[in-house]
Amino acid sequence: MSYVLSIDAGTTGVTVLLVGDDARVHATGYREFPQYFPHPGWVSHDADEIWSATLTATEDCLHAARARPDDVAAIGITNQRETTVVWDRATGAPIDKAIVWQCRRTAQRCEELKADEEMIRAATGLVVDAYFSGTKIEWLLDNNEGARQRADNGELAFGTIDTWLIWKLTGGRVHATDPSNASRTMVYDIDSLDWSPRLCELLRVPMSVLPDVRPSSGRFGETDPASFLGARLPISGVAGDQQAALFGQGCFEAGRSKNTYGTGSFLLLNAGTTRPALSQGLLSTVAWTVNGRTDYALEGSIFVTGAALNWLRDGLGVIGEFAEAEPLASSVADTDGVVFVPALTGLGSPYWDPYARGTITGLTRGTTRAHLVRAAIEAMAHQSQDVIEAMADASGAAPSELRVDGGAVRMDLLCQLQADLSGIPVLRPVVRETTAMGAAFLAGLAEGVWDSFGALESSWGLDRRFEPRMTGAERGAARSQWRDAVTRAR
Repeated sequence: MSYVLSIDAGTTGVTVLLVGDDARVHATGYREFPQYFPHPGWVSHDADEIWSATLTATEDCLHAARARPDDVAAIGITNQRETTVVWDRATGAPIDKAIVWQCRRTAQRCEELKADEEMIRAATGLVVDAYFSGTKIEWLLDNNEGARQRADNGELAFGTIDTWLIWKLTGGRVHATDPSNASRTMVYDIDSLDWSPRLCELLRVPMSVLPDVRPSSGRFGETDPASFLGARLPISGVAGDQQAALFGQGCFEAGRSKNTYGTGSFLLLNAGTTRPALSQGLLSTVAWTVNGRTDYALEGSIFVTGAALNWLRDGLGVIGEFAEAEPLASSVADTDGVVFVPALTGLGSPYWDPYARGTITGLTRGTTRAHLVRAAIEAMAHQSQDVIEAMADASGAAPSELRVDGGAVRMDLLCQLQADLSGIPVLRPVVRETTAMGAAFLAGLAEGVWDSFGALESSWGLDRRFEPRMTGAERGAARSQWRDAVTRAR
């Protein structure tokens, strides 16, 4: 059997899958890494700790399968998007901690760029927001002594986490990314599919720090045996985590959609080979480039969904572990009027309000921790429905079904709530790690492990289908209450 090793470097940890040519997961490995919060609204990672977690998770995965590195036909990489690393080309040492996609430290700089937002949106499909990498690169160069001069001298390299891992895996020989990740930087033109000199000048990003952009499915390079498990293996598939999940869910045709529930939630609709028109509150982004064809996606990005449960656990001690959330929430019939808007790092789609703050309304003496946890889970579904409604307005039709993935979809309560609030069926697949599967599929296609999209599509299996149960009146009342709370949060 041929195997593909898929590395999924997420926001809180690294997951590694060993996927067989039967498109089944034969083993997994996982390692968490720390989060750093140096100031309110700031979020950082140590890129070296992400690399260490990657090595350990890979070793755990191979050990679990009793497989050797030589059994691997290809490596795929998927990653938390927008998170920004700048490092020294000679030493490979990061000049500072990575700035995470959630970080709001460049919000004020984005306000200064609002005058150019029309031009930026036309080129990139993005709104001007601290979420994206461009202002993060600028901040790192301006806030580390001598960094800007070193960048101008060609001594520094920038990358999102995929690029950082490719650099480390190849022993510093390859500095590259793919179009799906490049399209999240705010300095990449998604029409010409190239870095934009005009945007780089506007955001003061030296083009010398930027990686090569290569197809999402295709050989990026080979691992350096001295750096990676003593093996020389092809790295042949790369995509940002949400585009990889769209691919892993088999959404190869225009009109298909998926929603991933992780730290945040990201709803993507395959728009085909034509870039979707700009629409209020949504992003136009590159989905992938495969076999010379570039597909686009319409995206709604929600900053805090699963992270709200993190906060209830770590910040308030309302729950001790995630496994408690669904039984506790299900112990009450509803939230008893409590609404939680988890704008803990501002609001993403469709509001794009970096100054919104988390709000809990409807508290009474009768409110219990079960009501709070249920409100956090309901907020995941409400925020996703906000995006579905924006997509329906933009495209003229709501999705006919929604494929879901991510850690939170193990909760039947969440999936049923999403179906109820959306009024469409929610489909949960057998394999929940669709992000890592997407990266595996991209790599395997490049190396001949699979020979067609059809072979991949046939491997998708349904675990459970959730049909809407709410009446229209009940749905309308719930949505009205949610919108009122969002107004208060802003």
